[in-house]
Amino acid sequence: MRAMTQASFPTASSKDALERGEVLSPRFDANGLVAVVATHAQTGEVLMFAHMNAEALARTIELGEAVYFSRSRNEIWHKGATSGQIQQIVEMRIDCDQDCIWLKVLPQGDGGACHVGFRSCFYRVVEDGKLVERP
Repeated sequence: MRAMTQASFPTASSKDALERGEVLSPRFDANGLVAVVATHAQTGEVLMFAHMNAEALARTIELGEAVYFSRSRNEIWHKGATSGQIQQIVEMRIDCDQDCIWLKVLPQGDGGACHVGFRSCFYRVVEDGKLVERP
């Protein structure tokens, strides 16, 4: 597979083209990343927050499965490739200024999304300044 670069996605020609146009022109940050939120396509539950670089975004579009960029490992990561928790894309949306992506996914495998073993990475609530697990 050909490696993708940030230049693989066009830059919007105007603010109107960015906000109302039909061309995918993601606005990657200074590190070449765009924010991504993944939710369960059937329940709406927020599963995780991650990042994509241009290559991860291109592979996600190509595969129809979530591919992210790991900042800690500095590498592309096909979600579920080792755990079986592949995230099948049902719908991909991008926000108004194209700097955040929303994936509606159907988790495969045991349905989990979190590397700690929970269904969602948001398994703790803050109560009186303390973290309490609430899967």
